[in-house]
Parts: sequence; C-alpha cells; structure tokens
Amino acid sequence: MKIFWQSFVDASLNGPYLSKLSSYLNEIAAAGTSVQVAGLTPPDRDFGRLSELRCAVTAIDNGLKAEDDGFDAYVMGHFQDPGLYELRSALQIPVVGTGEATLLAASQLGRRLGLVTIDKVFSTYHYEQADRYGLGSRIGGIVGLGCKPEDFSEAFAGNESARLSMLADFTVCAQPLIEAGCDVLVPAGVLPGLLLCSEHNLRVAHAPVVNCAAVALKSAEMWVQLQRLNGTQPSRGPSFALASRRARDDFSRLARHGGASITTASSGDRP
Repeated sequence: MKIFWQSFVDASLNGPYLSKLSSYLNEIAAAGTSVQVAGLTPPDRDFGRLSELRCAVTAIDNGLKAEDDGFDAYVMGHFQDPGLYELRSALQIPVVGTGEATLLAASQLGRRLGLVTIDKVFSTYHYEQADRYGLGSRIGGIVGLGCKPEDFSEAFAGNESARLSMLADFTVCAQPLIEAGCDVLVPAGVLPGLLLCSEHNLRVAHAPVVNCAAVALKSAEMWVQLQRLNGTQPSRGPSFALASRRARDDFSRLARHGGASITTASSGDRP
C-alpha cells in the first residue's frame, strides 16, 4: 500500500519536521505500507483564508498526480482540510482529511472536545470544520499556542529541552479547556500532534490527547483495506459526484499554468 501525505510546510524551512514526520509515519505504518510526505513551496505562511485557498489548489493538483502515479490513498495532512471535499470528488482512491478523521475519532472518546491549535487565528476555521462534520455542538473550546511552524524546528531536530518546553506549553494552554468541561483534547495540527507522539497514554488531567498524525494514517489504511475488501467508496451522488476527466484537466491546467485569459464584451455585444 502506498499513501501520499500532503503537508503544508516547506522542506527548506521545516526540514526537521518533515523528516521526523516521514520517519514516524513509516515507522507506525502497517507491514507493506509506505508513506510519501510532500511539502509545499511557498508554504502556508500567511495564516488566513487566501493562503489556505492557494495551498489547497496545489494540494488538490498533487492529489490528481498522486492517483495517476499509482498511490492507493491520499492524506490531507493539514488539519483545516482545505479542498478536502473537492479532492474526494476528484479521486477514486480514498481521501482522508486529518482534521475530519481526528475529530470523528475523538468524538468516540468523550463528549466535549477541546482543540489546541497552532494559532488562535485558526479557531474560526475549526468551528466551521466541526459544523461541517456534524460536531459543532461537541466543541467545548479552542485555544491557540501562538506558534509558527518554524518554532517547532529545534524540537524536531532532536533538542529534548525544546520538546519538553513545548510539551509544557501545550499542557498549560490546554488547562482552561479542562476547566471548561472538555474531556478529550485534540492537537489541531500535525505539528503539535507530532510533538506529542512519543508520549504514551498522554493525558491532561482526565482528558486523553488524540494523536492526529496516527489517526489520519490509520484511517487511510483502513479505507484502502475496506475499498479492497468490498469496494466501499464515497457516495457519488450529490455529496461527492465524481469529476469528469475534462474537469480534472481544466483544474490541472489552472493549477500549473494559471487561469484562462480575461475576455471582455465589445460595445456592440449584448451582456
């Protein structure tokens, strides 16, 4: 089984993270499964909707290429899942969103979910995600670490003091969520998720901390196995109607070469 994992960080800026992520995913993968991790250049560097959309366009195009290259599943390794539904409608291989898979898994571990995101700016997106996945009423709160992706570099490069310091910051940030009644904690990002992956049975007070990287990978493996077992695929009705070859080609042309030229009507043309 070959799984394509799309990250939204740049290899030159966040090399230690991507290296750690690739090693970890391939270490925990089932026998016979390999994971290829890809970054983005430029990365998601200006937190906001426009940056999310730009990165999503490249991520979707990479998904189209991954399917053509024979990958068995695609993982959107960016917790906000931008472009997830569009990808699911474009590919016939399983498409897993880290945010979707993690939130649905966490909902089976407790009733009130608390999210610890990289930056508070993402809170609105996470609330929108939860509503989209039918879990809006289950979100007990969201807090931000106030970090940038590069802030994790030393921890992923092997600096144990930096890792422990960030782990302590996570615990401090999560405490108000516990006080607000949350009974499951979700690192809303693979960066903080990977930071915590070496901790066994990690909890803050009574609340388990969900490993979003592991959940996303294991979800991808599961859906590949179910597709092979009995052909299970997304609904091809209104939700994820399969895109035509022409639609795929038009999208790839946009992503790789820019959009169509702008045309204007002459003064004699009717609107």
